[in-house]
Formats: sequence, C-alpha cells, structure tokens
Amino acid sequence: MYLAITIFLLVLITESILFVGYSYLTSVAYDLYVKVTKDARVVKQKKMRRNLLQLKTELGQTSSQDEFAKWAKLRRKLDKSVADLEKLNSDISYSKTAFELKVKSVLWFVVHGSQMIMVFWFRKSAVFYLPPGWFGPAQRFLSWPFAPKGAVSVVIWFAACRRMIKALALTLNDFILTPAVEKKVAA
Repeated sequence: MYLAITIFLLVLITESILFVGYSYLTSVAYDLYVKVTKDARVVKQKKMRRNLLQLKTELGQTSSQDEFAKWAKLRRKLDKSVADLEKLNSDISYSKTAFELKVKSVLWFVVHGSQMIMVFWFRKSAVFYLPPGWFGPAQRFLSWPFAPKGAVSVVIWFAACRRMIKALALTLNDFILTPAVEKKVAA
C-alpha cells in the first residue's frame, strides 16, 4: 500500500507544481536566492537607482538657463549613471535568466523525470490487487502494461491519481477561488 500512497503524493506534488506554474516558482526561487546570497550586484543596483533618483531630482530643481554649467554637469553625470545602470541591469538579467533555466530544468525533472523513474522502477509491481471478477474483462487493462493479472499497474494508478487531482483542482478553482475573485470585483 506504500506504493499507492507514494504515487499519490508524487502526483499531488507534481500537479501542484504544474498548477502554480514554472514561471512563478522560478521567480520566487530567484527572489529567495537573491535574499539569501545577498548578491552584490543587486545591492549595487539598488544604490545606483537611489543615486539616479537623487540626480533626477537635483537636475529638475536646477535651472538650465540660470545655472547652465551646473545643469550640464548634472546632465552628464545623470547620463553616465543611466548607462551604468542599464549595463548592470543587463548583467543581472542575464544571470537571472541562467538561474531560471536551471531551476526550470530541475522542476521539469521533478515533474516528469520522477514519474518516469517510478514507472520504470515499479513497472512489474502491483500497486494493489483487485477482488477477482469485479471488473470482468477490464481487469486485464487495469494491469497494463506489465503488472500481474488482477492488479492495478503503476501506469494506471498514476493516470487515475492525476485525473482525480486535476478534477479536484478544477472543482476547487470553479467553486471556491472564482467566486472569491468575483466578490472582489463586484465590491
């Protein structure tokens, strides 16, 4: 019976990952990674943004006609800061994309690879046995492809669990989450 519960929990986890979405999970993982590692580039980016806003404020308060030399100096400094910030943003964006690609690969393996490994590893095992004669000729299809006759195979149990969890998720989405959103919109 442990195999049936293990498969059910694995399908529950993988369907939850698919329901939430790879993009959201990778974004959360990257934000967590940045907070934990305290990436120096992100700290520098925040500092540069603050300085850029200060320069813009100071430039807006300076008259271009009355104090042209000061205004021109601030303008050059602002242009240089914007160029530096754009370069840093592209570097951070590149590293974020690389990180997200790695996390998405791990998630893909968790979702699909773990199920394939379970199917290959337990392909000849019975998840559980059915009482004889209950399902008639359909009993052979429930043991498809390699499980003993009269048993439910891993492949069929994966499909049944996946189908049940998706149906439950759609029901919850339709009757619990959607009305809550509609109430917020109506208010």
